[in-house]
Amino acid sequence: MIRITALPTDEVRALQSGQPDAYGNRPEHAVSDGAGNPCRHCLRQIPEAAGMLSLAHRPFAALHPYAETGPIFLCADPCTRHVDDGTLPEVLTSSPDYLIKGYGQNDRIVYGTGRVVPTAELMTAAEAILSRADVAYVHVRSARNNCYQARVDRA
Repeated sequence: MIRITALPTDEVRALQSGQPDAYGNRPEHAVSDGAGNPCRHCLRQIPEAAGMLSLAHRPFAALHPYAETGPIFLCADPCTRHVDDGTLPEVLTSSPDYLIKGYGQNDRIVYGTGRVVPTAELMTAAEAILSRADVAYVHVRSARNNCYQARVDRA
């Protein structure tokens, strides 16, 4: 069993209140065009004309060579954190495929786990990676732009 893990609410609320992002900048405010603006907290597309934030995010606690930092979107207004109910959240159904990679307890990529998978195979492929003893969690990223989408953990 596995679960999709969204960004923590306390981290998101800090960013929504103007706290600095991974690069020390205030999140940029914009208006969603309704296409391709996935919130990493509610794991839904930000609706057209809704406020959104663009910011740099590093899904790792410490700086190290594998601590990738990249752009993400968040709803500008407070939203409810995604709760895994066993189905793919909206943001993981809007692309034909995704890049997935396994990471060890040391937050380093476990070589041989990274691959682009069709959306229909996403959860099966993530579960297979998590079956390895040397993998602690999996990141799901955009196959086109490498942007962080969500984390997959063992349930």
